[in-house]
Amino acid sequence: MKIVTSVNDKASIIALSGEVDLRQSPVLRKALMELMLQRCHVVVDLSAVEYIDSSGIAGLVEAYQMARKNGTAFVLAAISDPVRRVLQLARLDRVFTISDSVEGALGG
Repeated sequence: MKIVTSVNDKASIIALSGEVDLRQSPVLRKALMELMLQRCHVVVDLSAVEYIDSSGIAGLVEAYQMARKNGTAFVLAAISDPVRRVLQLARLDRVFTISDSVEGALGG
């Protein structure tokens, strides 16, 4: 898994690529929690994620819950088909705010 974080005037964007599995999920969780502590709006670009397991999903759920507590936005954007299938199976596609693109998530 590779993580690239960027910041613009609207949100922090965290772009993930590769596989998000039990071995990689602690790295994802740490990156997300650091952003949550900054109380900024977060967009997670999942367009290049080839695989995600329950531990990766758990990290996203934890960040989403923290964003709700903080009153900040947490948006999943450009979700790849493998991620979409996992979210649908867990019915989390009804919980998360999901945008078709990063630009859409940023309101542009």
